[in-house]
Amino acid sequence: MKNDLWTYLKTAKKPIVLYGMGNGADKIIAELEKHGISISGVFASDGFVREKYFHGLKVEHYSALKSRFGDMIVLLCFGTSLDDVIENINKIALEQELYAPDVSVCGDTIFDSEYVRKNEDALKYVYSLLADDLSKKTFYDTVMYKLSGEIKYLYDCEVSENEPYENFLKLGKNETYVDFGAYRGDTVLDFLSRVDNYTHIYAVEPDRKSYNKMCLILKDIKNIKLINACASDVCGNISFDMDGSRASAIKDGGVLIPSVTLDTVSNNQKITLVKMDIEGAEKQAIIGGKQIIRQFKPKMQIACYHRSEDLTDIVQSVLSIRNDYKIYMRHFKSLPVWDTNFYFI
Repeated sequence: MKNDLWTYLKTAKKPIVLYGMGNGADKIIAELEKHGISISGVFASDGFVREKYFHGLKVEHYSALKSRFGDMIVLLCFGTSLDDVIENINKIALEQELYAPDVSVCGDTIFDSEYVRKNEDALKYVYSLLADDLSKKTFYDTVMYKLSGEIKYLYDCEVSENEPYENFLKLGKNETYVDFGAYRGDTVLDFLSRVDNYTHIYAVEPDRKSYNKMCLILKDIKNIKLINACASDVCGNISFDMDGSRASAIKDGGVLIPSVTLDTVSNNQKITLVKMDIEGAEKQAIIGGKQIIRQFKPKMQIACYHRSEDLTDIVQSVLSIRNDYKIYMRHFKSLPVWDTNFYFI
């Protein structure tokens, strides 16, 4: 088993610096501290420096740290899919050792070599179930990225967002679409751009600010129901942390909002297509859709990057309900391993 990034960093001789601030950097610092690894600096993109301090370190420009240290190890601490930002990351990677440590969006489990040893059988089992070579490559590259932090693995398996639709995710003329994690309506608009006709759309978004913006953006769409709620395994109320971004998530101490299930959201109407990107609550939402999945076998796109356990638990949860799905896996342009999905067809 290849040693993981954290093991390597413990023996590294170069100074270690962080690129970026925020929640991702907080999690990376916490993991570094667990391993007794210190950092020597923090830098940000030019527009974010502004005499700030982060964890007691002055936030500087990359050029300043490069001038001071020369060779260093750069840890990428934020996520992006923007071309200009990725281009800048690649420029830095040509000059320095650069890694994007994998820390879960949700939960505290770190995908390190010990985690792989404990879950090797489950990981191999899911790999064996994947329906095509690109899915197997995506799974392998995802595991290798999570262990090493090397972004080359993500580039190697990256595909366009059109690729699933061209190869296996075929949409018909009478789709009924449930969008769990509809955000501001962008994925609903993407769906509409790919179909000539449809029966109904259910767009579920828990964050109040995002929901209100979605209502404005989608106000003229026919046969659509917009729902301000969390997707879960039960109907009721859930504590939710609202911050107006895609990172809003279920969290203790948040605002109580309604929760809905896949089985109830459509009032027993046949569902043909489901998308789940709900910040780590995907497993609960699958459980909450047992009846719909068992009865109608909808096509499903389910995000698998929020928790370390997603690579195994999501597949096992779906197959425990129906075991006749073909399973694909795809990764779209993003750093770190965001925008990675299983497809159940």
